[in-house]
Order: sequence, then C-alpha cells, then structure tokens
Amino acid sequence: MVAYSFAPRFIEPIRQGVKTQTIRAIGKRSHVRMGQMLQIYSGMRTAHCVRIIPDTPCLDSSLIMIDFDDAMRITLIEVYGLPVIHLDAFAIRDGFKNIEDMGAFWRFMHGPMERFTGALIEWARPAETMLGAAA
Repeated sequence: MVAYSFAPRFIEPIRQGVKTQTIRAIGKRSHVRMGQMLQIYSGMRTAHCVRIIPDTPCLDSSLIMIDFDDAMRITLIEVYGLPVIHLDAFAIRDGFKNIEDMGAFWRFMHGPMERFTGALIEWARPAETMLGAAA
C-alpha cells in the first residue's frame, strides 16, 4: 500500500470525486502500480493528518511529461508519449479550475522550469470504490 499526501485545497475535490489523479516527481521511492491500493491523506506526518477517502485502487500509473513556456504556462502535456488534447479537462481531473489555474499552481510550487517528467497516478472515484467493494 502506498500513501500520498495532498494540500488542503484538494480535500474537497478528492472527496467529491472531481480530482482522481495526482502528478508526482520520480524520485528514490517507487510509486504505486496499477492494482495496488492507495491511501490518500492531507497533512501526513503532522498533528492535522486526515484520511480524505477510504483506501482506493490505483487504476493506472504512467509516465507524464509537462512542457512550460517562459511564463511557466503549460504548453503541452503528454501521457504515455501521447499529447493530451483537452488540457482544461485534464486540469480539472487534477483538482484545478482550468489549465491556467494548474500552471499558476506549478509556478508557485516549483518555480521556473521548461519540462517536468514524472508519474501520473489515477484512482477510482470514491463512489466507484464503494460500489466495487459492495459488489
């Protein structure tokens, strides 16, 4: 089982089933693989730690690449080497209002960069998880 922690701004979108994915850097620790269970928290390793939704299965874990222009606006997202056509829809699934909101978050959190390469982790919406458990 792999646990991920999210900023407070993402709690409600995750609970509502709007945010069903996360983008993480590839580092020393390995990420969840398809079929493994995820634990989704906010404030991990703090006194304010809360579990956002019940454990949920990972639907997919794939390579993602994000390109930025000089103003740190997102110009291209590729998943499995294929371009994402509907950038606003992608940004919404990642918990943002639109692609501009997502770009602003990345600028604030990561500073200037031309390209980010990492892991895109997707999970079932909470209702789907509960229905799957009842079946």
